[in-house]
Amino acid sequence: MRFMRLARVILTTLLFALALNACVPTGAVRSPAEIAAAQHASALAQQGQFDQAAQAWLQLAAQSSAHADSYRLQAAEAWRQEGRIEQAAPVLDKIRRERLSGDEPLRLDLLRAELALDQHDARTALRLTSQPNVSVPPSLQLRLLELRARAMKDSGDLWGAARTRVQMDAELQGFDQAQNRRQALDLLARLGIAPLQHRAAAMKPGDRMLPWINEALRQLGVSVAQPQPELQQAVGMLLPEAGANVREGYKVPAQVALLLPADGDYAAASTPIRQGFFAAYFDAGRNHAPRPTVRSYNSHGTADGAVQAYQQAVRDGARLVVGPLTRGEVAAVFALPQLPVPVLALNHPDDRQLPAGNASEFGLLPETEGAQAADHMAERGLLHAYVMISGDDFAQRAASAFKAELISRGGDVVAMTVLPSGATSFADAIKNLQLPTASAAPAPAAAASTADAATATPAAPADTGIFISMRPNQARLLMPQLRIAQVQLPVFATSHVYAGSDDAPANRDLDGVEFCDAPWLFDAQPGLPDRAAIAAKLPAARDGAARLFAFGMDAWSLVPYLDWLKAHPGSYMPGATGQLAADPFGRIRRVLTWAKFENGVARPLSGNLQIDSVPSPPPAAPAPASSSADANPAG
Repeated sequence: MRFMRLARVILTTLLFALALNACVPTGAVRSPAEIAAAQHASALAQQGQFDQAAQAWLQLAAQSSAHADSYRLQAAEAWRQEGRIEQAAPVLDKIRRERLSGDEPLRLDLLRAELALDQHDARTALRLTSQPNVSVPPSLQLRLLELRARAMKDSGDLWGAARTRVQMDAELQGFDQAQNRRQALDLLARLGIAPLQHRAAAMKPGDRMLPWINEALRQLGVSVAQPQPELQQAVGMLLPEAGANVREGYKVPAQVALLLPADGDYAAASTPIRQGFFAAYFDAGRNHAPRPTVRSYNSHGTADGAVQAYQQAVRDGARLVVGPLTRGEVAAVFALPQLPVPVLALNHPDDRQLPAGNASEFGLLPETEGAQAADHMAERGLLHAYVMISGDDFAQRAASAFKAELISRGGDVVAMTVLPSGATSFADAIKNLQLPTASAAPAPAAAASTADAATATPAAPADTGIFISMRPNQARLLMPQLRIAQVQLPVFATSHVYAGSDDAPANRDLDGVEFCDAPWLFDAQPGLPDRAAIAAKLPAARDGAARLFAFGMDAWSLVPYLDWLKAHPGSYMPGATGQLAADPFGRIRRVLTWAKFENGVARPLSGNLQIDSVPSPPPAAPAPASSSADANPAG
């Protein structure tokens, strides 16, 4: 598939430049009449009258033998713009390459390569687009790579074609980038799961192709490792100049639209997000940093409502759209033929597709927590794990990511069980897992029989732990039963184990459990507004809704730095939900903080995180909050 729209824009501009260049003497002197005729041919091309432009160039070629080959080349390029490359074939045969100058020989090769592809001659096209020691000007680089990728694909080199398209990615935008990404991933997927896994295993971290292979495997339904992003430099650390009131990378559009459901099933879930967003927005004004106008739109929690809200925001002059919220809404907006205004979606669609062109995704994914739990255990030297989860979707997804990541770190999942919903006793599940128990006090040697020694349960190995993902009530039932069974392995969990507020009497059963969560819940992020002060005034910042409030805070905080994060790998934004970084595809990824229950109170393990300061926001109007599974950015 060609980038017809991109090619038309680039080549129209190129033709105009070439025509003007043709009016400048390059050896033989052009007459005023010849210069005027060249300008007329170029004007026809600029107006989209490519066939007439081609005829005008050919007429010039017939009248000027000194520049005939250059004029024929431009005639052929005009026919290509018309989508009639085959009509250019006889003209290309007449062009004498040695009489061309500048970038004209390369343009001739590109036309011949495109004609060869049209005639199913991939070998010739590949030769013409892979010549060594050829200087390629920036204006022709993308076209050369596009033709090379097509030639590689048609010749059966799927890997080479995919690598070439990945090379093009950073130079594309919007629809063209989205189209190129789909083609690159399709090429990789056609290689098959086993060959992709083999290539990935042989790559070093940081290899440019590794994220693309992993993405192709995900789209093929394979759970792959999700290593934490490299956090090298926080945004906003350097002032661009003395006396400036904004920091490095800070850039805001003139107008932002916030798309959230204000009615229907998801209105309550959007309340803490909206309030968190505006809390951070108003805080940004305390440092006199420039802020855009923000207009809120009701997406109604439906696909049609989200599309209509997006389109209305575009008509109203928005330069960035934040939202929509539900998976169905995000999928509907991403399915639009074009996104004329960039989008920061607050969820991820279900179809495993990459963000649409001109779009980014930000959500609280359970896969992130599962993968980071595996990393946390591996860093502690715990490479073997027993997995105990609820039957909820979030737990299944977290467990799948946990397993993939632990295996990638050289570990393994020894056994796994799904705890039955509503059950109060997990004795059978614990027994069936054959969890290692703490050694009982050894009996005197004379009293210990050979049979007893053979059946004794071994002590828990030092490199083994338990991973759980479940709601607090279920975890409070499980943990005492593990202790009764004398299972003393360390336990690690996702954020779902914490209700979002301290309840020491209820949570004492969870003592010792470590879990990952948003740092704002523990005031573990220096400079962020004090959570207790906000929660005292806003119900939307209390209990489990606090995560959505923090999510809304980060949704605003990303707005000024979104482009910077995408353009500077290794940069990150210290946020309320974690350290935020952008992957190569525009997805915002989080690095969470770790906490542990001690005497029924959840406390951050490593104290405060070193993060850029954010002043405290003024309170917004209070409103009740609840959550909904589909609306939750955890998806």
